[in-house]
This record gives sequence, C-alpha cells and structure tokens, in this order.
Amino acid sequence: MSNTRQRLVGVDLFAGAGGMSLGAKMAGIDVLFAVENDKNAVATYACNHPETQLFIDDIRNLKQIDLQCGGRGKVLFGGPPCQGFSTSNQRTRHKDNPSNWLFQEFIRIAALWVPDWIVFENVRGIIETDQGLFRQSIIQGLQELGYTCSDAVLCATNFGVPQVRYRFFLVGSRHGISVEMPKPTIRNSVTVIQAIGDLPSLENGANKNHLSYPFMVQSDYAKEMRNGHIGCSGHLVSKNSSIVIDRYKFIPQGGNWENIPGSMMNSYSDRTRCHTGIYRRLRADHPSVVIGNYRKNMLIHPFEDRGLSVREAARLQSFPDWYEFKGSIGFQQQQVGNAVPPLLAKAVFLG
Repeated sequence: MSNTRQRLVGVDLFAGAGGMSLGAKMAGIDVLFAVENDKNAVATYACNHPETQLFIDDIRNLKQIDLQCGGRGKVLFGGPPCQGFSTSNQRTRHKDNPSNWLFQEFIRIAALWVPDWIVFENVRGIIETDQGLFRQSIIQGLQELGYTCSDAVLCATNFGVPQVRYRFFLVGSRHGISVEMPKPTIRNSVTVIQAIGDLPSLENGANKNHLSYPFMVQSDYAKEMRNGHIGCSGHLVSKNSSIVIDRYKFIPQGGNWENIPGSMMNSYSDRTRCHTGIYRRLRADHPSVVIGNYRKNMLIHPFEDRGLSVREAARLQSFPDWYEFKGSIGFQQQQVGNAVPPLLAKAVFLG
C-alpha cells in the first residue's frame, strides 16, 4: 500500500477504541467511516477521531457504505472479535462458537464496498484453531471476491512497540498484487522502563485523570509518546485488596504467582492450575508481556506494588499520550487491552 500514489480512503470494521484507525492515519490514510457497537469504545473512538463517521450498531445491520471517495483508492480494515481464538480461551476456541464466525461480516462488507485493499487482523491463535479452518475460510472468501492474499504473524516488538505481542495480519489486493509483509523496522526492542519510566509514581487504586509529567523524558520512545505535551490523562489503577498487595511484595521482576508463598494463596482451590501470566511483575529491562486483560491477570508494575495504570498500559500498546480513553476504569482497561498497537498497524499499512 505504501506504493499507492494517491492518499487512500479507509473504513474500519470492529473499530474498538481506534488503535487500528490511528495506525492507518499515521500511514497517511483518511479514515472516513468506522463500525463499532460498544458504547464505551464508541465514546473513546469519537473523542480521538472526531472527523470519522461512526456506525454505532451491530455490524450485521450495516447495509451500505455511502462515502464520497473522489476516485481515490479504498482500504477496508479491522479485526473481528478474537477472544474465541485466543490460546487462553480453550472453552470457546472452536467452530461452534458463533462469535468466531463474525469474520464472515468482514467478507460481506468487502463484497458490498469493493475496496482496493483489505487488511484483516486477529490473534495468532486464529491460524491454529480447528486446524487452520478459519484462516483458510477467510482467504477463500476473499479470493472468491477477486483478492490476492498475503498473510503473516508479526511481533509488535519488531516494529517499535514495547510489548511481545504476536498478531495475524492478512493483506488483500483487488489488483493482483502479492504483498511482501513488513520486515522488522527496529534493531533494539523498546523496554518497559523506556516506555513508562517518565510517568508518575502512583498508589494502589489511584484515580487521577490528568497529571503533569514528574520527570524529564528518558527515551526517544517516551518523547514520541509525549509529542510535546506537559502532562497526560489516564492515571487510573485498579484498587486491589490488601491481601493481593501483600502477594505482590513477594514477586520479583519477571516472576509470577509461583513466587507467592502457598500459605498466601489459600483463596485458590488449586493454585497449581493458575496461568503463568497471573501475578506477573514486568521486567523493566525487557519489553512487556502481552497487555491483554491486564486487570484480571494482575500485571504488576516493575518497581511499585500495584497494577498498571491505564496510561502505562496504553504506552505499552504504543498509544500516544494525547489519546484519551472514556468510560469507567474497567472499560478503559478493556479497550486498551483489546486494541491493535497503533505502531504495529502503521507498519502493516505502510507495507
């Protein structure tokens, strides 16, 4: 798509908080239309993308996209709900989960709008679920519409995102172009401390919407995220019970629940069945682990005995500090965790 001479017009399906739209805009695409059904994600999207027309409804009710594109090229992009394909969701990771078939709506809209380009995103697990059934179904559906498809699993760390997050991307061309998927753009990974080390120290349960930066910028990445601002919003931290905070104190950087004394885990019927990602304290000198449901998993700040703030998680996802999240803390955490890292999306759109 980077070889396209004219500025593209974009439509974002399953837009969420707008991470993929932001990446598209960073790559020079005019995102004119987006589809999202969740009211909290809609509030966030509308706040940060006021020029984009929003269809606020179930995507199955979208019957037409009426845009004035001025003869410019069109790109349709998005990532259908992916929880059913996640390796941490074995109960719903199969073809009988109706949510796993929402990719068919993506194909339906492609047939309706006939874009020049397709960018489809999802978790890596989509290529493994039911022996690759869903990946093959998506490719076959797009090929039947005349698209030449290229796909790959990309790691966000390789594109400047301070997080080890693998995502599946498929790029389709209606003009017979077989796209070479993007190669890593950085040599040295951005670490957690480089990403969040300049942000305020916070307490368990902090509820500060806007704070000035307390430290000088400490890395090129942090400077990019600040973008000349003197402060930012989102300093919201889940309030954990004293028992949970006491557990945190036993966990070193890179450690998890296994570092907690067994006598302090009596609330778990079988602590040996805990996922390795539970009670994970981030390593300051490494990229972050996946920022998914980080409240439920209780990801821990590398130095402080508390969970991550919304802004810290957003930094680890590569959202710039001017980007504001709306809704209660729980909904903001969900929006950040579900988002496509903008810098990763940007790399794909640039090709």
